[in-house]
Amino acid sequence: MEIRNEQQLNSIADEVSAITAVVRPILSGILLSLKADVVAEVGGRDSVKLKMLSRLRRPGDGDTGICFEYAAHDAIRRQEPRVVERVYDALAQCNVPGQEVGSILFGAEKQGSQQLIDTAGALLTEESRLLSGYRGQPVKLRRHLSAAAAAFRRKGVGTDLPQSISGLWRADLFLGSPDADRWVGTTVKINRAQLTGDRGLRVAVVPASEGRSDAVYKDRQRNLVVCPLPYDGSFVETFYKAWEVVAQFLNADAQVPKEVALSRPPARTVARYLADRREFEVVDVVEALGPLSQPELLVTAPSDADIVLSGGSSQTVETSSVLAPTPLVR
Repeated sequence: MEIRNEQQLNSIADEVSAITAVVRPILSGILLSLKADVVAEVGGRDSVKLKMLSRLRRPGDGDTGICFEYAAHDAIRRQEPRVVERVYDALAQCNVPGQEVGSILFGAEKQGSQQLIDTAGALLTEESRLLSGYRGQPVKLRRHLSAAAAAFRRKGVGTDLPQSISGLWRADLFLGSPDADRWVGTTVKINRAQLTGDRGLRVAVVPASEGRSDAVYKDRQRNLVVCPLPYDGSFVETFYKAWEVVAQFLNADAQVPKEVALSRPPARTVARYLADRREFEVVDVVEALGPLSQPELLVTAPSDADIVLSGGSSQTVETSSVLAPTPLVR
């Protein structure tokens, strides 16, 4: 497996590059939410062209939430300072040891869930532990991924998960410390009114309310540490700007929308980035937009590591191990 260690070099350069950075995980989220039988008709997810995304996708009420989840995960992976700061605070309240912060995308409810579950399994080791908040030895996380996915399909009925983590099927991410190999089940909701606590969930990631505090707090009723991501002039505001670009671009059949639909110059610039690449596959477009996203923000140092999955088979997965810019103070 290739591990890419990334460290942040600079702050966000400008609005265009910030929006472009968040557009990338939004496109990935929409792609992975497409139904498997639909993408099979065009040769699989890796073959879906950007211009086809608007035609294969059926807009739904949950689209914004799915893309917010992907964008939050990507912001942690990219070490966006104000997002990572909030995650630090949340992990500290969960007593997660270590000096790094990382995010593993689980997302059992996505149409491309098997790919996500396989990747999550490859990122974890045999000693990866899930901190449930209950007394006793923390469970080994990787061995329970398949049971969590199966429990999701049954909506928690007849789960094979241990009692201490019986609600793990609700998790969207695993947040934690890669150096300590300790993780917590995390739910991500764009509408905090939809938050649901359960055994195995420790953290809830939500948008902060505009103009209000983004401090981390404990929701004792749901037994969750709530981690609001900053709004004003920060991550959540940028997310909604990026979502506006993607939604209007797809609504315009993968062309630059009319000015009335996308009136702000930075947003139209990003829409032109997309329209210029409408004939290319979505996965390639996401990769190609990388250099246009927050230039010189990250330095990447690749290294190799072998991952052995259960059953003794090996797998190569390209992933990221996210380094904290400063130690996590306990």
